[in-house]
Amino acid sequence: MTKKNKFKSKTKSDLIQPKKQKTGDDLVSFSFTKQNYRLLILGIFLITLGFLLMIGGGSDDPTVFSDKIFNFRRLTLAPVLIIAGYIVEVFAIMKRPK
Repeated sequence: MTKKNKFKSKTKSDLIQPKKQKTGDDLVSFSFTKQNYRLLILGIFLITLGFLLMIGGGSDDPTVFSDKIFNFRRLTLAPVLIIAGYIVEVFAIMKRPK
């Protein structure tokens, strides 16, 4: 008398399956879901905003030095937004669909 295992062990490829949507007779699978695309757009927006905040601060006269390049916006806020945008991008790419 041998007992058979009722539960089939799942392989790694069985656990990671992209969502499939029906279009006509075919099944089309997408790697990203709607949430992934929203996160990608948010990351691009944060990176763009960071670079836009870093613009400027120069002087119109090349013989006069301007301290505007050392303010909080250009030295701290903009790089933090850029790094946050890249982190959101990596998360958006790595996030698995449910």
